[in-house]
Amino acid sequence: MSSTKDVAVIIGSLRKESWSRKLALSMFGLASGDLKFEIVEIADVGLYNADLEEDPPKGWTVFRERIKRADAVLFVTPEYNRSVPGVLKNAIDVGSRPSKESAWFGKPGGIVSVTPGGLGAMAANHQLRQALVGVNVAAMPGPECYIAGVAGLFDESGKLNESTQGFLTKFMTAFEAWISANAVR
Repeated sequence: MSSTKDVAVIIGSLRKESWSRKLALSMFGLASGDLKFEIVEIADVGLYNADLEEDPPKGWTVFRERIKRADAVLFVTPEYNRSVPGVLKNAIDVGSRPSKESAWFGKPGGIVSVTPGGLGAMAANHQLRQALVGVNVAAMPGPECYIAGVAGLFDESGKLNESTQGFLTKFMTAFEAWISANAVR
């Protein structure tokens, strides 16, 4: 039996060149080989509407099944207007229904918030934590990960600076321990 943990990565920004996506991709190389990461795209999930539950759209079922297969979830998100992006909250809502079959139930999770500004998207990070409590995701309490000034953390070739790599390596080590301590399976 493999000890590799399957981590579904949810990026809160839809832009292909988003800072959240760039940071997530950099983080994958900082984790041990015991974590396998896959970005689970949320652009095509479709807006949640309870009227559609009798015959859910394919985007919902594909998303729900992928989250259910994951051992853990890592969220990397920007902050929009002191909150989480609507597309991210929608994905959480879609994955949480029907409530007795929530794809999120009991998953260990980690949160990284990023911004080109100075506060590290702290409001989005905390609002996401609040939403995850409601769907029973065990969000890692620390180290908290707020990344400010993200636009200046990469060199011309796209490589993340060493200082940030060091911080994120510690985060990823803690996240791996969190997954092991809180695994549902």
